[in-house]
Amino acid sequence: MSSPKPKAKKKTKKQSSTFSSKTILTTLVICAVVVVGVLWSSLFKNYPVDAPKQRLVISSGDTYSGYIDRLAQEGKVSFPIVLKLYQKLMIHDTLKAGVYEIRQGMSVRQVLDMISNIDNTDMNRVQVIEGTTFKDLIKSLRKNPLVKKDVSHLSNAEILKALDIPFDHPEGLFAPDTYFYDKGESDKTILLDLYKRQMKALDEAWEQRDNDLPYKDKYEVLIMASIIEKETNVDSELEQVSGVFERRLKLGMRLQTDPTVIYGMGERYQGKITRDDLRTMTPYNTYRINGLPPTPIALPSKKAIEAVLHPDNSNNIYFVATGNGGHKFTSNLDDHNRAVQEYLAVIRSKK
Repeated sequence: MSSPKPKAKKKTKKQSSTFSSKTILTTLVICAVVVVGVLWSSLFKNYPVDAPKQRLVISSGDTYSGYIDRLAQEGKVSFPIVLKLYQKLMIHDTLKAGVYEIRQGMSVRQVLDMISNIDNTDMNRVQVIEGTTFKDLIKSLRKNPLVKKDVSHLSNAEILKALDIPFDHPEGLFAPDTYFYDKGESDKTILLDLYKRQMKALDEAWEQRDNDLPYKDKYEVLIMASIIEKETNVDSELEQVSGVFERRLKLGMRLQTDPTVIYGMGERYQGKITRDDLRTMTPYNTYRINGLPPTPIALPSKKAIEAVLHPDNSNNIYFVATGNGGHKFTSNLDDHNRAVQEYLAVIRSKK
């Protein structure tokens, strides 16, 4: 005869409550650990750089969402949704276009804050405006109290030698944009960085150039890009202006562009050019010389460089300002003369 089985003890209400509390506490701890892990791996981990300092380029039109997605696609950040939520909740400024210097040890959060609110960083903002000259660039570096002066006091030839740049003239060799450097960065480092960026933009554009262009090398492209940069500040016109000058070169016509005359005048230019100025022979006066001037006449943007290598395919060989912004492009002299008279009428009406 088997002995009776002992009855199982029922859990008391107190035991169930204790078990439930422990479960909730454990769950909360796990959730907290997960949240901390997610935050660390997304916001507080080090921004990935391959050197003590690395440049970060934010272009005009870039968005936070697109920038974060790009980082995620490149495997540089985890949990992009967390970064986007942080930006929505904590960052109220817009993304600032420019070239930034990222240092090793900076967190992803610090980088996000830096590219949104440059006034709160310890970076020095160096703005190089497209279409300005090398002389303007050097003058701005000399005046910048946060830039260490190593070469900006030298002559142009001495600067090129100090930077080991294999050109005889500095104009056009430095990329215009807005840059952010450490306070106390040297002018030599800044100039060398701008030079490398311009050469990279030129090399990449040259590799993708159209066929049958009248430029024998990349330097001639840089010269033409600087002329186009000075002729229009309307981005949508860059390829049209490029097309006019490309066709003129092929036809053997002189470029006849005022900015080259102004550059050749140097200090003599006081805001106006006269008929005598157009007749005065200088190496840069494209009313008097055939083909291109000997060097660029300004610092051209990447957009202008690309426009040189991808001109429009119209028949236009003339253009004149409209007086209301932009230019009117024409394919024959009669239409061009009418466009000139329309421009003069607009100017007279504004007096």
